[in-house]
Amino acid sequence: MGQQQLLLLIAGVIIVGIAIVVGVQMFSAQSTEANRDGLTSGIMAITANAYEFKIRPRTLGGGLPTYTNYTIPIKLQSDENGTYTLTSVTANQIQLRAVSSMNPNWIVDATIDSAGKAMISYSGW
Repeated sequence: MGQQQLLLLIAGVIIVGIAIVVGVQMFSAQSTEANRDGLTSGIMAITANAYEFKIRPRTLGGGLPTYTNYTIPIKLQSDENGTYTLTSVTANQIQLRAVSSMNPNWIVDATIDSAGKAMISYSGW
């Protein structure tokens, strides 16, 4: 093999290596975003469930007109994206925390108001 062919071979190997590294980084970034979106979706499911509890009459197992005594249903406490816990429950407000299963430093906090609207904040991302 000539010297020029060896240089082309080495250049080709380097280009393929760089392409692999870039591909892995792009996949990792996509995976992180998917996890964040999944945690947000889980928070929103719990938000809807909590508001349904708040507006359901007590005779039907609800809390009308408060969030008091609300607990996250077992099926909503965790999923492949992370775990969800209540950090505070008052009559008119609930605070939730979601912790990522990919990285325990990735945290999503949400506050649900009396109208069922959630304010979400992210930390550690």
